[in-house]
Amino acid sequence: MSLRFYDTRAREVRDFTPLHEGCVSLYLCGATVQAPPHIGHVRSGVNFDILRRWLTHKGFSVTLCRNVTDIDDKIIRVAHEEGVPWWEVSERNQRAFGWAYDILGCLPPTVEPRATGHVPQMIELMRRLIDTGHAYAAGDGSGDVYFDVLSFPEYGALSNQKVDQMRGAADTDCDRDKRDPRDFALWKGARPGEPSWDTPWGRGRPGWHLECSAMATEYLGPTFDIHGGGLDLVFPHHENEIAQSQAAGDGFARYWLHNGLLTMGGEKMSKSLGNSLLIPEMVRKVRPVELRYYLGQAHYRSVIDYSDEALREAAAAYQRIEGFLTRATEVVGDVEPAPSVPAEFASALDDDLGVSQALAIIHGHVREGNSALSEGRKERVSELAAELRTMLDVLGLDPLSAQWAGAEDTGLREVVDALVAVALEQRQAARVRKDYAAADEIRDRLSQAGISVEDTPHGPRWELRRD
Repeated sequence: MSLRFYDTRAREVRDFTPLHEGCVSLYLCGATVQAPPHIGHVRSGVNFDILRRWLTHKGFSVTLCRNVTDIDDKIIRVAHEEGVPWWEVSERNQRAFGWAYDILGCLPPTVEPRATGHVPQMIELMRRLIDTGHAYAAGDGSGDVYFDVLSFPEYGALSNQKVDQMRGAADTDCDRDKRDPRDFALWKGARPGEPSWDTPWGRGRPGWHLECSAMATEYLGPTFDIHGGGLDLVFPHHENEIAQSQAAGDGFARYWLHNGLLTMGGEKMSKSLGNSLLIPEMVRKVRPVELRYYLGQAHYRSVIDYSDEALREAAAAYQRIEGFLTRATEVVGDVEPAPSVPAEFASALDDDLGVSQALAIIHGHVREGNSALSEGRKERVSELAAELRTMLDVLGLDPLSAQWAGAEDTGLREVVDALVAVALEQRQAARVRKDYAAADEIRDRLSQAGISVEDTPHGPRWELRRD
């Protein structure tokens, strides 16, 4: 099967052919850094990290540009409420997002541009739009610059809307000399106490939509392969990006991929609803790799409605995979990843990144592997473990990888290992002298301390219980 993706603009699954053979250019709308990230924010990062890893596994050279919106109405509002400079809010929360992406195993982007570092590119794009009649500066001297929506006949194609049925753009507090209520702001004129930059049309600051068009084309070129982001960005953000970029003469994105939302009780997860689950809180409930499994297990276009129970089930599912690989290496020694993935796994991911189907294949390998372990078929255990490592690496979930193998405090682990070893030696001595009550008591006390013991043909093994 050829590589295929659901293209939001075409509203169908399309065969993927990159603009340049062997290379893929991918722009992902990153964070607007007015607050630290919750799991709804980072789902997009995990989904598109899996896409990137799969493209890389298939031999493509991937350039990923993930932007940071570091100036915005919300950022300014938070800064005013806290009585701090706007850049302090941006910097603090950008670091929080970077930490969240890293701890969940997302590979760093090729480039991560900030909006405020690309004002010259934005000015140039506005100049092109004004010169071709697609944008205009407000005539009241405010410094606002607006895109003329009616000048672009294809406006609404991405979101499948008709212009005459649209409401006015809601990206300004008041319409300062707009020609049409639907026209959206490319540039917002300066206001007292707000940051601003010089332009030929007056001082001001970037509009949200303008910055992404400017940064995408700066790093990926006037035409590039894939534009990604959350489904909530289709309108108006991505619709406006298409309008301003193509009106200026750029081809812009050839494929549009959108991940579904993460909801809670059926509502979009957001700070304003008071139902956000911040990443530091979540990785105290489960390990980061288990949270990544939870966020990435469903099809990227599906809606996930969060519950603690679903999170626990995902963690347990990952632990089954991890448990087999741990036991396999104890029996057959170190296992290197296989050179390729099974054909059915590749078909699942080639078909619009079918991660849920791919995970079914992984769990099938785990079940077969556990049977092979119990039957002593070491060669088959090695084959299955090697294939598992390769498949899991594509999903960023290989428990034996450098990312996750050292995720726990290894120094503490060594101390606990030594203490548990003493307890297990005492338990074994009790069993040898047939004092089974004492042996059971040792096991029970270890269990109360959160340590589960499994008796295997190769001796007892232990692990921290994760309830």
